[in-house]
Amino acid sequence: MSTYITEDCINCGACEPECPNEAISEGDEIYIIDPELCTECVGFYDHEACQAVCPVECCLPDPGRREAEDSLLQRALKLHPDDDELKQKADTNEYPSRFRATA
Repeated sequence: MSTYITEDCINCGACEPECPNEAISEGDEIYIIDPELCTECVGFYDHEACQAVCPVECCLPDPGRREAEDSLLQRALKLHPDDDELKQKADTNEYPSRFRATA
């Protein structure tokens, strides 16, 4: 699923620079996330970076756009075709993801 930003957004912009896919942009009144670019940070972090920095916790998984971890990883690889580190992590199945249990 893609992450989305709720109406609780205070338009602070803290989330935008944290997105590894540049999926976040300023909308008319609040920041928005392009669901075609969002990978929920799979492949990059074990958490959603936008939610981690949001002071009002308004970056949430969109229940209307559920996607499997593998689909999100494939999107990340497509969005970052020159990222050899990401490719290596994907090939060895050792990439960060919020879907994976942490020890």
